[in-house]
Amino acid sequence: MTILAPIIIALVFILLSSLFKEPVRQNFNAIFVAGAGAAYLSGGFGVWEFAFTALVTYCAYRGLRSYGFIGVAWLLHTGWDALHHLYGNPIVPFVADSSLGCAISDPVIALWFFLGAPSVSGLVRRRVRRGAKRTA
Repeated sequence: MTILAPIIIALVFILLSSLFKEPVRQNFNAIFVAGAGAAYLSGGFGVWEFAFTALVTYCAYRGLRSYGFIGVAWLLHTGWDALHHLYGNPIVPFVADSSLGCAISDPVIALWFFLGAPSVSGLVRRRVRRGAKRTA
């Protein structure tokens, strides 16, 4: 469950985020990942927490124009999650494996952004239409 639950959470996040129409989807996710970058500000790495937040904020800003930068921000967050997990300072203080879970879900989310953050319902509709054309 340690691996499966974070993947399910990532897929639910992707599904819900894909419900936004463009450009709201991109803008929302750029803002969301900027917030995620600040989640560890008091996480125990001192000034490096501020440097990390600044780096993710830069990627989020660039993400307003490029989904690739949002993907990069999520991968940076993956590395930060892993460091915090190993350091023993989880993102949710009362859930010991919360940073590990984030480190598993974040790359799944990043992959979706590297694919251009397509609408899940749009992908399903296209696949259904293709199947209908083949049977006709």
